[in-house]
Amino acid sequence: MADTATIEKVSVIVSKGSLEGIYPALIMANGARAEGIEAELFFTFFGLDAITKKRWEHIKLATVGNPGLHLPTLLGGMPGVPGLVTRQMEHKMDKLDIPPIPEFIEMIADTGAGIYACKASVDLFELAKDDLVEQVQGIITVGEFYEHAAGGQIIYT
Repeated sequence: MADTATIEKVSVIVSKGSLEGIYPALIMANGARAEGIEAELFFTFFGLDAITKKRWEHIKLATVGNPGLHLPTLLGGMPGVPGLVTRQMEHKMDKLDIPPIPEFIEMIADTGAGIYACKASVDLFELAKDDLVEQVQGIITVGEFYEHAAGGQIIYT
């Protein structure tokens, strides 16, 4: 017998502030919205960089300790390497029509997805609502996030 259960809602937790930490969450939320699934993004810890005005256009690929790059740690830490590798990755993503982070977040917000910042992380990094991009619908506690996520699937990237 085939499983007829369908996912109606996803809540994605974004905790990493690098390209490889942010893009999977954006792709998952965008894919959910394209399938008619309700989606929310909850940005916490360094994931806040993706929704912080001063940072969201300057996200880099992690080149040190990233085994997926197949790049020696020593080389990944050399000056200029993170920027070079990031530009190469952005060029490849551009060829695949994957938008830059600011455009992607705007696009996802325009589909009706919820975009929230973690209150504890905002306080930790001494940020305020004015420091965050306009697409952020609120700064919420973990408990409030769980209320939003009730009845859905939680995805952690």
